[in-house]
Amino acid sequence: MSTQLKTSNTVDIRDAFFDRLYEIATSDKDVIFLTADMGAFSLAKFKKNLSSQYINVGVAEQNLVSVAAGLALGGKKIFIYAIAPFITQRCYEQIKIDLCCMRLPVTIIGVGAGIAYNSDGPTHHATQDIAVMRALEGITIINPSDPVTSAAAASLSYKENNPVYIRIDKGKWPFLYDEKQDFADGLALLRQGSDVLIVSTGLTVHRALKVAEELSMHSIDAGVLDLYRVKPVNVELLLSVIGQSKQVVTLEEHSVVGGIGSIISEILTDKGAALPLKRIGISEKTCSGYGNRDWMHSFYSLDVDGITEQILNW
Repeated sequence: MSTQLKTSNTVDIRDAFFDRLYEIATSDKDVIFLTADMGAFSLAKFKKNLSSQYINVGVAEQNLVSVAAGLALGGKKIFIYAIAPFITQRCYEQIKIDLCCMRLPVTIIGVGAGIAYNSDGPTHHATQDIAVMRALEGITIINPSDPVTSAAAASLSYKENNPVYIRIDKGKWPFLYDEKQDFADGLALLRQGSDVLIVSTGLTVHRALKVAEELSMHSIDAGVLDLYRVKPVNVELLLSVIGQSKQVVTLEEHSVVGGIGSIISEILTDKGAALPLKRIGISEKTCSGYGNRDWMHSFYSLDVDGITEQILNW
């Protein structure tokens, strides 16, 4: 699968995924796409040209999962799509029983990672999805950080024979990788640093790179690691990279409970790696106001200044 992404500096991260999936589906008629009445610009050609492989089940996410399970049992390779908190937490029992217990090859595409649906309020915020999904047996979790990793996620999930959760954002994002990158490792060191390593995933990888620049103004040499495969974690490679720094910070647009901060903490504890760890994410306080994503980042101190201040104070 080698569709070239657009050559501009930014590409819509959803379009990158669905364009790659469209190419896969044109070559494999057993690939079936199911949506809970959710669209995307690049899905128009999928619906038009591959109508027999495109099913809209309507706003019925739990039924969506069960229909996907039945099709997978019939030998189909299924991709299902809805807003992230609806396709994960609302469907948790169906995913656990219908997909994970039988290890079915169904890829769950949850759009709107973190607080991407900012002004829609807590009902639409995916800030606990990693915590709940990683507890499920046999599931792979991928959180793309740019259009290249998004396209790669489509290819990687197609090759899997177990359930996969793709935690995908929306909007146009800058490139962090070129298309020759091999994503089999599950993580990548984007910036080296000997004082502190910032481990991040998804949107906040871009934020981590900016924070690292700010920290350099304070004579702090900060590295940045993109953990794009959240489960299973490549533990040995992760530890070898972490071992090059004196301290570790985790940064995520997700609850500090159960996210990548918890994952890194668990790994360090299990492996007896005694390194100072600071977890930065969405704190356990309800935001009663409404605003755009930047405003919400400021509220949760997830803007560049807020993150930099937290690290400096630590």
